[in-house]
Amino acid sequence: MNPQAKLIFTISLLLGTTITISSNHWIMAWTGLEINTLAILPLISKSHHPRAIEAATKYFLVQAAASTLILFSSMTNAWQTGQWDITQLTCPTSCLILTSAIAMKLGLVPFHFWFPEVLQGTSLTTGLLLSTAMKFPPMTLFFMTSQVLNPTLLITMAILSVALGGWMGLNQTQTRKILAFSSISHLGWMAIIIIYSPKLALLNFYLYILMTTAVFLTLNSIKTLKLSTLMTTWTKTPALSATLMLTLLSLAGLPPLTGFLPKWLIIQELTKQEMAPAATIIALLSLLSLFFYLRLAYCATITLPPHTTNHMKQWYTNKPTGALVAILATMSITLLPISPMILTII
Repeated sequence: MNPQAKLIFTISLLLGTTITISSNHWIMAWTGLEINTLAILPLISKSHHPRAIEAATKYFLVQAAASTLILFSSMTNAWQTGQWDITQLTCPTSCLILTSAIAMKLGLVPFHFWFPEVLQGTSLTTGLLLSTAMKFPPMTLFFMTSQVLNPTLLITMAILSVALGGWMGLNQTQTRKILAFSSISHLGWMAIIIIYSPKLALLNFYLYILMTTAVFLTLNSIKTLKLSTLMTTWTKTPALSATLMLTLLSLAGLPPLTGFLPKWLIIQELTKQEMAPAATIIALLSLLSLFFYLRLAYCATITLPPHTTNHMKQWYTNKPTGALVAILATMSITLLPISPMILTII
């Protein structure tokens, strides 16, 4: 893609995100979301591969439907109350429609079907944008309207997201699809807590972005799209593979690593809110996703195939992101000791 065109689309992405997160009026928030969608479409379809075009088409249709529902929800609320302010969403029907619309934007179950397919059709760098930056504006809307969202619907979708994110990731061999189901599972953790502690949901989101970025950039630098390719990478970049293993275990939420912090705080908060059954269910369901993270970690470091796998050997790696990967991976692994400081902020 032409560098000037890429620059324009990147600036448009930043502009759309900034408009949405800084707006008080529903029309402005909707405008920002539309700019975002239109800016990411050329980045998804830039390879001109049929799968990329299909991914862009699916993404456009789903995001257009979700944006329409957001507009419909805000118009219904304005019709009932005369208010266009984002924080003044009081009509119950509007709250229900908005919860569904933002769930569709984010890819929460049962609106998750588009996300793994779209991620599979794009490059790893665009996949990183879709998994992190493109989820920021809808999460901001969730944050601003957290007091009026429908709790029953949100908790049901959250538990289903954690369950399906774990189950459907078990059988995958493509790293992008595994990361897509990982994203759906993490969004379930954020959705279950957003009503009770919005700041905690945002903390979870930031740490998720940190860890996912580290994993995506690592996979991009070692050019890995399949598990069979991942199995042969440790002979070329042993240190990077070891770091990838630790980052994946952090994403899984194992105790001495950063990823344990949000899970621990969310389970604690749910217990305080007398939702111990929901906390137990979501903790047990996260074991499903732990299994496929362990499989990824196993492929990254422990396995050397006894025979030559039938794929093209790649003797070189992408170097420029080395320092960034090192910083992100270190933060993804070692932030747990500063949890007392984070608790004072929350």
